[in-house]
This record gives sequence, structure tokens and C-alpha cells, in this order.
Amino acid sequence: MLWTLLALPGAWLLAAAILDQIGRRKTPPGPFDALIVPGCAVRSDGSPSAALVRRTKHAARLWHKGLAPRLVLTGGVGTHPPAEARVAAEIARLEGVPDTALLIEEQSTSTAENAFFAAQLTPEAPSWSVLVTTDGYHCWRCTHLFGRHFAHARSAGSTPGRRLRMRGAMREVGSIAAMLLKPTLNA
Repeated sequence: MLWTLLALPGAWLLAAAILDQIGRRKTPPGPFDALIVPGCAVRSDGSPSAALVRRTKHAARLWHKGLAPRLVLTGGVGTHPPAEARVAAEIARLEGVPDTALLIEEQSTSTAENAFFAAQLTPEAPSWSVLVTTDGYHCWRCTHLFGRHFAHARSAGSTPGRRLRMRGAMREVGSIAAMLLKPTLNA
């Protein structure tokens, strides 16, 4: 009984550490048809969460390096308006990405919906090769969810501080378990 009680937290912690390592891999070389930023929280005053800033700035840097001609920003209105994609678009503009390179998807309310609705933006989108830029611990799940809707999906992780990475990775283990147990659009 004691081993069982110790095994589950140990396995959870190991899975979180593996997710963190996956997200810290070198950025795939490209080229890609699009860089995609999954939505993330907007604060009550309409400002972006640190994660949304990190993800979007990472995507903007990769766009400036020429990895893809367009940046797809996803996320609808969560707890607080405006839509996450609109807030991310403003960050991208401040980072020097022109409006002509931005596609905005603002219906989604989950990572699975980010992928689904991003693929609906243009008729050719499902045939695209995409690079999803997100927090490192989120890379594994994004690669799988976006891979359901795009011809080829890879991911590139941004890296917050160690404490945030581990906390996010521990939460992400639960999200992956839910995705695997309920493989529908809303997982």
C-alpha cells in the first residue's frame, strides 16, 4: 500500500520532468507554413499573462529568423476580455511583425480548439506544416493536438524560470491524462 501511494506522485513528477526536457529541445529548423501561438490567459485589466507574452515573443523571434511567412495567434475570450489572440497580436506588432503576416483565430477556449479553429482559418491551412510556439512543458500535447488538424506539426518551447516550468509541467501531466482518456475536440 505504501509503495502504491509513493509510486503515483513519483510517476507524476517523472512525467513532468520529461515534459520539461521535451520542451527544452532545440527549435526545429523549418521552414514552416506558419508559426502558431496557442492562447493563454488575459488578466482582468486586459493585459497579457506572462506566458502569453513569452509564447508570442518567442514566435515573433522565430518569424524574424524566417522560419515561416505567417504567425497564427489563437484564443478567444477567457475569463477576461479581450480575446487572447487580439492581445497576442498587439504583442507581435510591438515585436515588429506586420499585420500582413498575422492571422487571428478568436473562437477557441482550449488547446484542442486552438488547433481545430486555426486549421479552419483558410482552406489550405490543413495542408500546412506548422511550428507551435508555447511554453516548453506544453510542447508534447500541442504537437499531438495540432497534428490532428495540420499535415505536419512540430513545437518549440519557451522557457520560464525553473519553478514556473515545474509547476506548469505538473499541471500539464493532468491535461495530458485527460487528453488521452477523452480524445475529443475539447480535451
